Amino acid sequence: MSSSLQQKFINFLQNDLAISTAELNVALRRQDPSLGQLHMVLWQHGLISLNQLNSAFEWLEREASNPLEVQVA
Repeated sequence: MSSSLQQKFINFLQNDLAISTAELNVALRRQDPSLGQLHMVLWQHGLISLNQLNSAFEWLEREASNPLEVQVA
């Protein structure tokens, strides 16, 4: 996940799903950088509900299909 997309995702988590900065910091410390699955770490640690996890997947799917997000190699 590009850093700009990750920042947009973090903003979504905080603004739309009301995830606190402290909860995000816990997940970011426990996240495996090679996997980049912040939403899964939040769920595994009980910091988001299954409904919130589903919303995160939907958001990521929408963003992935957004033609304005240009991947730079």
